[in-house]
Amino acid sequence: MSFKKTLFPFRTILPLFKANMWPLLVGLVCLLLVDLLQLLIPLVIKRGIDLLTLGIASTATLLQLGGLILAIALFMSLCRYTWRHLIFGHSRKVEEALRNRLFSHLQSLSQSFFHKYKTGDLMARAINDMNAVRMAAGMGLVALTDGLILGLAAAFFMISINPRLALIALIPAPIIVFLTRILTRRMSVGFENVQRQFSELTERVRESFAGIWVIKAFNREQWQYGKVRTEGECYLKYNLNLAKTLALFFPLMAVFTNTGLAVVIWLGGREVVLGQITTGDFVAFTSYLNLLTWPMMAMGWVTNLFQRAAASMKRINTLLEEDPEIRAPSSPIPLKDIKGKIRITNLSFSYDDRLSPILVNISLNIEAGQTLALVGRVGCGKTTLLMAMVRMIKVPPATVFLDDVDVVKLDPKDLRQTIGFVPQQTFLFSDTVRNNILLGRKDISEAQIQRALHIARVAEEIEELENGIDTVLGERGATLSGGQRQRIMLARAIVTNPPVLILDDPLSMVDVQTENDILSNLFKIRQGKTTIVVSHRTTALSKADKIAVMDKGIIVDIGQHYTLLRRSALYKRLYEKGKYSEELESMN
Repeated sequence: MSFKKTLFPFRTILPLFKANMWPLLVGLVCLLLVDLLQLLIPLVIKRGIDLLTLGIASTATLLQLGGLILAIALFMSLCRYTWRHLIFGHSRKVEEALRNRLFSHLQSLSQSFFHKYKTGDLMARAINDMNAVRMAAGMGLVALTDGLILGLAAAFFMISINPRLALIALIPAPIIVFLTRILTRRMSVGFENVQRQFSELTERVRESFAGIWVIKAFNREQWQYGKVRTEGECYLKYNLNLAKTLALFFPLMAVFTNTGLAVVIWLGGREVVLGQITTGDFVAFTSYLNLLTWPMMAMGWVTNLFQRAAASMKRINTLLEEDPEIRAPSSPIPLKDIKGKIRITNLSFSYDDRLSPILVNISLNIEAGQTLALVGRVGCGKTTLLMAMVRMIKVPPATVFLDDVDVVKLDPKDLRQTIGFVPQQTFLFSDTVRNNILLGRKDISEAQIQRALHIARVAEEIEELENGIDTVLGERGATLSGGQRQRIMLARAIVTNPPVLILDDPLSMVDVQTENDILSNLFKIRQGKTTIVVSHRTTALSKADKIAVMDKGIIVDIGQHYTLLRRSALYKRLYEKGKYSEELESMN
């Protein structure tokens, strides 16, 4: 892999380098000063040795030379502190900005993206790959600059002392460059394999902890341990393969650099004996050769850092190059005075063009202030239809309208801000009950929160928690029952009493009587506002203004409860099944 190709993935972070240009330049200047001062020390030592060899060194002169070395060392320390603070600080800023950009971009992506990528893979890219980029932006930049400047300057001073000896000492350099080109190709592939397998291992471990209760319930700890161990062994194998390349790389660098030193000691020592160069020149030459050893050795380390970072940057760029399916239009229509009328016209949708459509030519009118119940068999497309209303999936233009405005012409943020949505899958954050309801919204009063909790019939249960509404919940609300989690999610959606409220089977884990009480109160406060609810419970069906019956992605009938009982065999079966389930539940 060429140097240009290695650097190409880093184009993403180039603006971050420009934004932090001045501190970075000051840091590099201090780094160069340290290198320059390191190059002066052998000259001071050469002067002292030559004076001693000639027998003309005085105590005062030696003290002056010693003091000069001490002053140089102190100034080097100050410069080293400065460049470490500025350059390593720069790398941390690059890491923070890149991670924030990645997270912001991931949040803008559509649901289909998260079906394609595993959570563990995304975590690995946001943590492990990000760390590799930080190392290249900090220590890699230091080692590259340090190695080039120090190496070239040391070679220059060696040539100035003895050109012939310098050329002999530099003979291994072309061999090192040649070996570097060969081995870095293998390292590039190795780093990509390691990073990819780390993603798999991270996902497997995350999945194991997320499903720990299932694993324990079925006594499958050893089975899951075996799966994690297999991924870990694969990760170890890729690392060992990479380590073989690195293990070959660094010893070869050491052999060739020390070979040059051995030749210099043999030939240079003879020239000192023959009086062709002074003892001071010989000591200074070997000092510069030792300084040159670090850049030649550092070449392997820099290559290691940049190859690893390039592999990581490619993986991060892959995510950053993903385009959101759902975008805000360039000139969105502002939402004002929302009535809540929803109209769907000839909507068809499929999650994959190769699969059968989930929704087939759906047409539906919901007048402002109406309550619509949506019923149908499992998998008939109810949830997909609700997601189309809030534009969580990509819908064609002129198919979904809010107050006769095409939702494609609206900013998705504005659209979702006017709609309260309770999804079928419960999710609570590892935060307080209060913050789970607010979700960062600042314009909600304590009275509104308490009102929402009372309507959801969960206020008393929340008060019984250790710190009441300020109790911190476990991961995904694991410390609460399923019914409590559902009711907190309902309170989250109704706390602002939005113009449109969409409920996707929101109380399936709540007993029949509690659900009846909740829905009765909810429908009272929703008078004059649009409410759409997916449910098979009789309370929701009997109190809805109208009911849409779905089957295999098609709305097969629309009407009121008693009308549908007479004319729709499917609705009658679903209603009777729900009623029978409620009777059994009440008996228990």
